[in-house]
Amino acid sequence: MSEPLPTIRAAVPADLPAVNAIVEAAYSPYIERLGKKPGPMLDDYAAQIAAGRVHCLCDDEGVAGFIVLIADEARFLLDNVAVADRARGRGYGRALMAFAEDAARQADYDMITLYTHEKMHENRALYARLGYRETGLTREKGFARVYMEKSL
Repeated sequence: MSEPLPTIRAAVPADLPAVNAIVEAAYSPYIERLGKKPGPMLDDYAAQIAAGRVHCLCDDEGVAGFIVLIADEARFLLDNVAVADRARGRGYGRALMAFAEDAARQADYDMITLYTHEKMHENRALYARLGYRETGLTREKGFARVYMEKSL
């Protein structure tokens, strides 16, 4: 019998503990490299969930990953994506990235934007492999952020 396919759905307040745990596990390893907590560790996920910006990828064990999407008149921003340690290597990160791109297309955007810290080399390489190109480096909220975009 095969595993049921994961589903992606809008987050609800009950998902907050799982989202916070995934953030803690995903971003804690970067604290030493950056000299402080990465931006995603400082976000208010209760507010993001309440605003309808968070979607959770769920498998048979519960929330296995999430994505934060912010659409405004200027851009469609993939603000954060993270997968639980227990679920790594299953393609869930790619599924969440594809979900974001589909959501942007459905909202009539022709481009999707994201950013990562300049010292998060692994993320920069991953996003480049997924077709994102670097568009600039800026300092925001005390972080050196590399912005990337992908035409849809």
